Amino acid sequence: KIKLPKKTARRYPAYELYLYGEGNYAEENKNLLLTGIPVLFLPGNAGSYKQVRSLGSIALRKAEDADFKYHFNFFSVNFNEELVALYGGSLQRQTKFVHECIKVILKLYRDREFAPTSVAIVGHSMGGLVARALLTLKNFKPELINLLITQATPHVAPVMPLDKYLTDFYTAVNNHWILKAQDLRNLTTLSVAGGFRDYQVRSGLAFLPRLSQHDSALSVVSSAVPRAWASTDHLSIVWCKELILATIRALFDLIDENTRQITEDPKKRMSVLKHHFVRHPAKIFEENPEAFTELTGAFLWITVRASKWTYSVYNDSDGKYFTFPLASHRKSYSHVYCGNSMLDTSSWIYGCMNSNSSMCLEATDLSWRAELLPTTKVVILKLQDYPSLTHIVIQVPPTAGNKYTLDCEFFKEDSRTVQLPVTHLLSFGLSSSRILLNSTGLLYNVQLQHFNQIYQAFKIYIESHCQSVKERKPSVYRLHIPWSHEDSITVAKVPSFTEISAKLHIGQPQNDGKVPELNIYASSDCQYEIILRTSLSQVLGQIIRFHAGALPVYVVSNILLTYGGQLSTLISTGQCSAFSLELVRTAKPYKVEPLISIVVFLHGFSWFRELWESLSLPEVDAAVLRSQDAWFPLVSLILFLFGTGIAYWSGMFFSASLRLFSSLWLTLIRPTVLPKDNKLITPGRLCRMLSLALVSWTTCGAFAVFIIYLQYLFKVLEDSDCSKETSQNSSIHPVKNQSVMGSTSKGSQSLSNSTTIAEAVNSLKMHVTILNLFTWIVLLNLPSSIYWLKNLRYSVRLDPDPCRSTAIILVCIIEILMNSDTSELKSSKLLKIAAKVPLPLSVAMLAFGRMHLYKVLHFVTFSLLLHVLCCFV
Repeated sequence: KIKLPKKTARRYPAYELYLYGEGNYAEENKNLLLTGIPVLFLPGNAGSYKQVRSLGSIALRKAEDADFKYHFNFFSVNFNEELVALYGGSLQRQTKFVHECIKVILKLYRDREFAPTSVAIVGHSMGGLVARALLTLKNFKPELINLLITQATPHVAPVMPLDKYLTDFYTAVNNHWILKAQDLRNLTTLSVAGGFRDYQVRSGLAFLPRLSQHDSALSVVSSAVPRAWASTDHLSIVWCKELILATIRALFDLIDENTRQITEDPKKRMSVLKHHFVRHPAKIFEENPEAFTELTGAFLWITVRASKWTYSVYNDSDGKYFTFPLASHRKSYSHVYCGNSMLDTSSWIYGCMNSNSSMCLEATDLSWRAELLPTTKVVILKLQDYPSLTHIVIQVPPTAGNKYTLDCEFFKEDSRTVQLPVTHLLSFGLSSSRILLNSTGLLYNVQLQHFNQIYQAFKIYIESHCQSVKERKPSVYRLHIPWSHEDSITVAKVPSFTEISAKLHIGQPQNDGKVPELNIYASSDCQYEIILRTSLSQVLGQIIRFHAGALPVYVVSNILLTYGGQLSTLISTGQCSAFSLELVRTAKPYKVEPLISIVVFLHGFSWFRELWESLSLPEVDAAVLRSQDAWFPLVSLILFLFGTGIAYWSGMFFSASLRLFSSLWLTLIRPTVLPKDNKLITPGRLCRMLSLALVSWTTCGAFAVFIIYLQYLFKVLEDSDCSKETSQNSSIHPVKNQSVMGSTSKGSQSLSNSTTIAEAVNSLKMHVTILNLFTWIVLLNLPSSIYWLKNLRYSVRLDPDPCRSTAIILVCIIEILMNSDTSELKSSKLLKIAAKVPLPLSVAMLAFGRMHLYKVLHFVTFSLLLHVLCCFV
């Protein structure tokens, strides 16, 4: 643990700074006489500072292998495992604390021979966003950071925008990075996303804003990272060994030999990151590789004139040079492809300019043009780009104890590029597109026509057939997305039947005309059949992946429509219908969706946008999502239906649970009469209101809301018990009285009892709906109360509190509502207005609440406030 200045420690009592170490290294650095390169790790939402071990341990091993010529000192910040992805009130505080930590870290190196002037930062999840937010601080010097690596960080928008502080923080950070892009050129940023296995942060959110500086920011998906080629979940991206190795190798390659720190050259930093995270040529990184290489060694020179050639050898003690004269191939072919099964980092393919001899002593190293794949390293050269080359030379070193396979082929690009139109979304997988690759080439590029939207999802089936039964190297299938680094690679045995999922993390930019490709690195003498079908389950998966965070808005919207329907039924029939029946009757998408769709459509016109802005109306969330390529037709309808289903079954579960608990309560305590206190406000209730308002103001608003929710729940249970007991008594006593007494006064009393029971049942149905609505409000505000409880030992008051003022209003409303009944509503002059308001509120909620979940609380509060007014007016 690093001792912080007293002022800093007092201001941030919940946060700490640590230095990671193990073994002898840890013992040597206990006195903090540090000589390495500082790297600061920032954990994410509920993340531990101990996660730095995955980086620190491997970096230490690599430094030991190099005899500590260079080494890194890994620091880590303890954020007390705060839920910053769900509560944004502490993000600014975390950012300021990291700034203080950077200053403390750099002071530790003061008076050292190679003292650093900047710190490299690695941030996981929300830690990456906090690192980016450093640049928004007024007194922060941008030169204090020169490298930022983020892991599964949602850069574009919050996953669950549960409070205003969270959305405001994102807006401030992203606006600053867009407006100050020129000032951030000295900062190199790498964002690594987890791919489709990351169910918490979809990879589209992890791509840095597109308007950011293009030459110093890089976004990749882990499935496309060389030597990783795998998707990771949200937590395992921190300790995935392949990604950690790529990160550490990049860090060591970034070291400047003169300063013994990370290089100050932004171009070198970006070239190193692209070498390790985008395209790896199976060579150790060199900043300025030699233009020419001498081909030495007593190797046998063999000339190959065939257009397609395969060489395989096992345990050969003699090296060879194979030369391919280009003069005879330039007229017939446009490209040459070579694949090599030896995955070492030595040079292996060269270009020769000597046209007089079959031997070449000096050549251009073309190995830098190669690309590493899981089972092979390949190079594809366009002959037109190398007009001065006369020969291509491939070096085969001695292969003691190893099997070595080499394939080369000259081909025309047109003959190996085929177009496969994707099936329509509404084909539901019933139709398919298929193509048969008749030739037996080594490389095919299958262009997937009209595949450019995130709501498209397909299953691609590849069946390989071979002419002979001999053993072959595996085939490699790569789904290449040209507008972003999100490729996915599949390795399959030959012959085989392989299934590949094709879907996108981000849609195609408007000005980009490139087409996604399926690259097939084939085996010799094999044919391939490709079948493509729309996958309905994957399409639904894409909808959930991109819009699951908005589902609570659709659920609450459905419940609000049901609530309005119950009020309307109360006006027309004098009875309150059950929640499930009213939901089926009133929660119709055609009441809500058309208006939103019209507004989104009109937002495409500049005159409408100007009119909208002149009225000071906020932008419709669907229009914002469409501008981010995250919105598509019918998605709102599908989400509405999902919301209806969730609202229905959650309501059924809630009602069943209520009946069960009320039955248990009735067994223990048997109330005999309905409560007689019909006053809405009594001194006791007024005291409870003031007490909970005080709790909300002095501690946490969400906590006060939770208390009043439990009180309301208990009250509904109690009313349910009373209704059951009274109905049972009334069904027995009238019969007894009529048979024995024969009195008409008793009959009128039973009629009065029936009316009272019916009124109690109506009130109970209304309370169940309001309580169901209120349950979702409590759930949406729960994260801030959890955050408050975790930090209770540091501060009694949650500051800032996203729902303090609204909670005070809500506490007063619920305290009155829980004691109201439907008989008061029927005579209200405002009931017609209260019954009609939920519909426009539902429309407004879906229009402005998808990306701002905290607004749901305001819409519901307004609707319940009208209900309270109906009890008085």
